[in-house]
Amino acid sequence: MLNFKPIALVGGIVVCGVGFLLFIPMITEIIYKSESWQSYTAPILLYLIVGGSLVIINRNVELKMSTKEAFVITVLSWVLLAILCAVPFIYTQSNLSVVDALFESMSGITTTGATVFNNLDELTKGILIWRALLQWLGGIGIVVIALVILPFLRIGGMQLFHLEGDDPYDKFLPKISSVVAKIVIVYVSLTALLFVLYYLNQMTLFDALAHSLTTISTGGFSTHNNSFAYFQSNSILNIAIIFMILGSFPFLVLAQTSFTNISTIFKDNQIRLFLIILIFAVSIIFYLARTYIDGSTLQKLTTISFNTISIISGTGYVSSNFEHWGNYASVLFLILMFIGGCAGSTTGGLKIFRFQILFKYIHLHLKKMLQPHMVLTLQFNGKKVPESTFESVITFFFIYIITFATSALLLSFSGLDFLTCISAAASAISNVGPGLGEIIGPEGNYSSLDNYPKLILTLTMFLGRLEMLTILVLLLPSFWKN
Repeated sequence: MLNFKPIALVGGIVVCGVGFLLFIPMITEIIYKSESWQSYTAPILLYLIVGGSLVIINRNVELKMSTKEAFVITVLSWVLLAILCAVPFIYTQSNLSVVDALFESMSGITTTGATVFNNLDELTKGILIWRALLQWLGGIGIVVIALVILPFLRIGGMQLFHLEGDDPYDKFLPKISSVVAKIVIVYVSLTALLFVLYYLNQMTLFDALAHSLTTISTGGFSTHNNSFAYFQSNSILNIAIIFMILGSFPFLVLAQTSFTNISTIFKDNQIRLFLIILIFAVSIIFYLARTYIDGSTLQKLTTISFNTISIISGTGYVSSNFEHWGNYASVLFLILMFIGGCAGSTTGGLKIFRFQILFKYIHLHLKKMLQPHMVLTLQFNGKKVPESTFESVITFFFIYIITFATSALLLSFSGLDFLTCISAAASAISNVGPGLGEIIGPEGNYSSLDNYPKLILTLTMFLGRLEMLTILVLLLPSFWKN
C-alpha cells in the first residue's frame, strides 16, 4: 500500500518552491519597470498557501519511501512542475493558451529548448528570465535524479552509477547528500563563471545571465529569435562550445576534478568516447560543408563546432542554418540527437554509456558464438557489468525506439510532413529543441503547430527526460496492487 504522506510532503515542497521562485521574474519586471509584475502576485500567494499547508500538515512525516513511492514521487514532481510553471505564461503579457503554456513549461524543465514563442525580442524580461530559470533548475534536477533516483530504481542500466556499494566513485564522497551538495556547488560555480565570461565578451548583463543559465543546463532557450546568430561573435560561440561540452560531462566526474588533477576527466570511459564522437562529427561536417559557410577557416570551424555540440548535447542553440550545409549534415545531426551526452550530465538522448554497454554485449555475444563454453566478464569504468545491466540497457533501447516511432506516427495523423514528424519526435524524446524542415528547423519554431501535435510532443519530452520506464511502470496494474 502506498504511503501518501511523504508524497504529499514532497508535493507541498515543490509547490512552495515554485511559489518562491516566482519572486525572481516578478522582481525582474520591477527592475525593468514593467507593469506585468502584478501578474505574478496571485500565483505566488496561491502556491505558498497551498504548498505551505501541505508541508505543515505533513511536517513530521519521515521521507523514507519504498520503490513504488519513489516512482510516484519522481513522476508527480515533474508533472507538478510542468503545470505550476506554465501558469506565468498564461497570466502575464505573453498570454499563451493553456496548451502552448504547458508545452513551453515542459520544454523548459526538461531542458528541451523547443519554443512556441516567435517574438522573443519583444517579450518582457520577467518571462525571458523565467524560461531560462526553468531550464537551469531542470538541468540540475535531472543530474540529481540520474545519480540518486534512477540507479535506485534500476532504470535503463543506471544502476551502474549507484553512489553506494562497490561503484567506482564510492571513495569520493560516501554520503549521497554530500555528493549532491558538491555537484550543486560545481553547477552554480560553472554558471557564475560562464555569466562573467559572456558579460566580458560584450553580452548585455541580462543576456549574459539568461544564457549562462541555459548553456550549462544544455537547455537552449535564448532571449532572441535568432539565438546565438544575434550576437555575431566568434568569442561568444567559443565560450558556449566549452561550457556545452562541460554540461555534457558527468557532473560527478566534474566534482572530482580540480586544476591539479584535471586529467581525471579523461579517465572516464564515457567522456573519452563522447569527445571522439564529437571530433569525428565536426571533422566530417567540416570536410563536406565548409564550402557552404562564409568566413575564414577558423570561423567555419567555430560555426560547425558550435552547432554540432549544440545538437549532440541537446542544447539546441543555433548560430547558422545547418540545413543549408547539405543533406548529409541534417542526417548526421539527426543521428547525433539520439546519441546525446554522458550519463549524469544535463544532456538528453540515449546517453554514451548505453552505446558502450550495448557494443560490449554484442562483442561478448560474438565471442560466445565461437567459444560457447568460455566465461567472459566485461567492465565499465573498472566495475564489473552484471547480466542484469545488459538486460536493462537493451530494454531501454527497445522502449526508446518504440516511443520515438509511436510519437512520429501520432504526429503524422495531424497532417505534418514526414521530415517534420521524424525530426520533431527525435528532438522531443532526446530533449534537443530544433528539428529539421521549414516548420521546426533551425530558423523555425513550434508556434504554427496545432494543439494536437503540441500535446504529443509535450508528452514525448516528458517521457524522454524521465527515461520512459520511470513513467511506463506506473501504467502496470500490478504496480497499484498491495
